[in-house]
Amino acid sequence: MRGEELIGVTSFCAVFGETKVAEQIRTKRSTTDSIDDSDRPAHIVQISVLELKGFMANDASYELVDVRSEGERGIASIEDFRLLDRTYHDELCGCDKDTPMIFLCHHGIRSQQAAEYFRQQGCRNLYNVQGGIDAWSQFVDATVPRY
Repeated sequence: MRGEELIGVTSFCAVFGETKVAEQIRTKRSTTDSIDDSDRPAHIVQISVLELKGFMANDASYELVDVRSEGERGIASIEDFRLLDRTYHDELCGCDKDTPMIFLCHHGIRSQQAAEYFRQQGCRNLYNVQGGIDAWSQFVDATVPRY
C-alpha cells in the first residue's frame, strides 16, 4: 500500500507507562545489535495510556504520531504528538526502520491501522495506544477534553 492509498483508506484520519515500554525498546535495540532480525516480521505492541505516560517521561528517542484529523486535534491533543500529514508521513517512511513509533487516535482503532501500514513499509518498532486520547483524558489528564 502506498502513501496515497493510506490517505484514501483513512481519509477520516489526518491527511492520509510505565517505563516498561522504554525497557522493551532498549531490549529490542540491544538484541538487534547482535542478532540480524531484519527478515523477522514486526508486530505492533499494544500499550496503555499509563505506559505511554511513563514512556514520555523517559529520555528515549521516539516518534509520537497522531493520526486524527486536524479538527479532532483542535478539540483535544497531547503535547509532543505530531499530526500525521503527508510531510510527516514521508519523514517517517525515511526514518530508520527500528525507530520507535507510537500511534494515537481517538479510541485506538485508526492508530492500529496506521501502525499496520507502517509495519507493511518495513518499520519494526511500532506501538499502538489502546483507548486513544479518550483513555488519556479518563486515566491520565482530565484537562484534555473528551469528545
